[in-house]
Amino acid sequence: MSALYILIPVALLLVGFAIWLFFWAVDSGQYDDLEGPAHSILFDDEDPMHKAGVEQAQKPDERPDNQEPPRA
Repeated sequence: MSALYILIPVALLLVGFAIWLFFWAVDSGQYDDLEGPAHSILFDDEDPMHKAGVEQAQKPDERPDNQEPPRA
């Protein structure tokens, strides 16, 4: 029975802390945009002239500007 004198206040403190943490997260904007990060992986926001993108977009007979012609 004496353990309840300790466990009940500790439980109330934990519940109070959880409620405070929830309201802090809501106020700081943690729940503002739940779908944005999930959709952001589907779209490429990087520079379209990125080296890897340029090499893939070029035709096979074209070569990048920084690549030397093959030597015979």
